[in-house]
Order: sequence, then C-alpha cells, then structure tokens
Amino acid sequence: MIEALFLLLPVAAASGWLLGRRETRGKGDGVGPTHPDFLRGLNYLLEEQPDKALDMFLKLAEVDGETVETHLALGSLFRRRGEVDRAIRIHQNLVERRNLSPDLRGFALFELGQDYMRAGLLDRAEGLFLELVELRLHSQRALQSLREIYQQERDWSRCLEVAEQLKPLTDQSMAVEIAQYHCELAEDARRKGDAPSARAQLSLAQRADPNGVRAAMLEGFMALEEDDAERAVVLFRRVADRGGAYVSEILPALIEAMGRLGEDDVIGQLETLAGRYASPPLMLSLGELVARARGPEAALELLSGYLARHADLAVLERFLDLQAREPDPKARTQYRAGVALGVARHLLLRQPVYQCEQCGFQARSLHWQCPSCKSWGTIVSVLPEPIHGEAPRQLA
Repeated sequence: MIEALFLLLPVAAASGWLLGRRETRGKGDGVGPTHPDFLRGLNYLLEEQPDKALDMFLKLAEVDGETVETHLALGSLFRRRGEVDRAIRIHQNLVERRNLSPDLRGFALFELGQDYMRAGLLDRAEGLFLELVELRLHSQRALQSLREIYQQERDWSRCLEVAEQLKPLTDQSMAVEIAQYHCELAEDARRKGDAPSARAQLSLAQRADPNGVRAAMLEGFMALEEDDAERAVVLFRRVADRGGAYVSEILPALIEAMGRLGEDDVIGQLETLAGRYASPPLMLSLGELVARARGPEAALELLSGYLARHADLAVLERFLDLQAREPDPKARTQYRAGVALGVARHLLLRQPVYQCEQCGFQARSLHWQCPSCKSWGTIVSVLPEPIHGEAPRQLA
C-alpha cells in the first residue's frame, strides 16, 4: 500500500496540473483527471492491481491527448519500480499514437529507449536513440544514453563519435572522457601487438587531456616492453610528478627501469619520492630494498619514522613482520609482536586499496571507469591520513 501511495504522488500532481490547465481554458470537452476511467485507474493502483490500472490508463490515453504527460510520468515510475514490462506497454502505446506532437512523441521515444536499456535490450534502445538524434529531438539526452550503451559494449570508437557530437551540446568538457576512450583503444591495440596504433591513440589521448595520467603510464609500460628504459623512467617520473595517487601502479616498473639503467642510488631516488608522497606501496618497496642493502635494523628505522607520521596499516604489518623476525630475549615482547602482526594482517585484507572520488566506490584493484557511478578517472589510491591532523613531512 505504501509503495502504491508513493507511486500516486507524481500522478496526482500531474492530474492537478492538467485539471488546472483545463479550468483556465474554460470548458472541457474531453476526458481527463475527473473522468470516471481515470479515477477508476487510480483506485486500481491503490488496491495494488497494477495490471488493471495499466489497462485503464492505456484505454484513456486512446481518447484523451491531454493525459500524455501523466502517462509519461506513470511509465517512468513503473520503470523505477523495476516493472519494465508495464513501462514498455505505456510508452509503446504513446509512440504508436498518430496525434502526438513531435516533441511529446520524442519524449515517449526517449522513455521507451530507457525502458529497453533497463530491460537489457540495448540494440532496440540504440535504434530509438539514433532516431531521436536524426530527428533532432532531445539530442543531448539521446546521445548521452548512446554513450552509456557503447560504454557497456566497450565500443570505444563509437564512444568517441558520440562524445564529439556531444561537445557542442553541453557546457561540460568532454576532454577526460575522450582521452580515456583513446587509452582504451590503445590498450586494445597493445594487446593485439599493434604498437604503432597504440602509440597513435596515446598521442590523441594526450592531445585531448594534457594533464591525464593514464596515457603517460601506458607509454611508460610500452617503452619498458621495447627495452627503452631511459624513456620509461622519464614517463614514470612524469606520472609521479602529477601526484602520489598512481605511484603504486608504476612503482614495480619504475624500479625495474632504473635497475636496467644501472642506477646506483635507486634507494636514494625512492627516498626522495617517499619524502614527497605518503604512499604505502612505495614505503613497502623501499623498506624491502633497504632491508636487503643495509639490513633489517635500517629498514625498521625507516618504517618506524614513517609510522610516526602516518596511520598506515600496510606499513605497520611489514614493520611488525620485520620486528618479529628479530632475535629478542624477551619472549613476551615477541608474543605481543606476533599477535599484533596477526591482527594487522587480518584488518589489512578488509581495507580498500582504491576509492572513487565521485561516489565513494571502494575496490581492491584499479578501475579506470568506476563500476558504480560510471565516471572516468575518478578512482584513486586510498592514501593514509596524517596522525593528529599533522601534514606529511619529508623523510630525513
């Protein structure tokens, strides 16, 4: 009953609007919100008999053009409730009517396309949205829906075509989305072994969004694959210069590239990078290198200094692991370290690694397009918070 009442609120509002419009025009000569069939349909909804109500409203729509807006609202509400089949019946009925104005028919076509999308009938929805674009009716909304369809189908070339069509119709910049589509095409070409096409797409991506991170990252990976370690290091440092959010993604490749170049002070360069950004993967890698080169005590000192400034569970786990391995005459201290290590590991498995800045979606791996809100380039690494609100300080 409560769901039916919520369903009726917009219907009642639309009915009141239609009734008011009729009264201002004088005499009413048709059927509308006060017609017995209309009221009977509302009663069916209250009695939770949506099929009978739907039949009544469809019958009413055949004889009264002024209830079109009400039917559009009703169909949209059925779709939101998950009753897509009923929404499709309403909107199909409206589309088939010959006496609709082009604008109202455009509304009905768009709503029917949304119904098909909700039902997973993407080819039918695509046909309706393409028709709207061709008729120049509700073009912006139709193009945005087409973009959603092509993103689901991973048809990045068509995404680019639609984005170019949307650019003059919207005040929002499409640069980020266009760059991401080029990066997706570059990834496809890279998987196929077509390096020239991949580089061409990455060039277009950087032209569309010069501040984008993904294109530089992909170029660095490709340079490393082609044994151009020097260029890879330059590109990875360029990614790091744009913030610490993506350092974890390039770190293994950066260390490998520096190793191929035979750079003697890899630890020193990573320490410089760690002084600029609070990155758990960076500190873990740095701690491992320091432990091998200078011994566990030096690694413990490095990690303890970092933990004094950052509440970082991953680094705490590594710190306790190193501490537990150290010979200690006090068994009680070793026991406490082992217990704390187990707790830290347990909590670490439940901690998200990435989070969407747009909607808060959390993940354990990087997604370039958020699975929740569908935004591009908004998922970044979850960085540790400073202890006691202090700003991160550089390592000595």
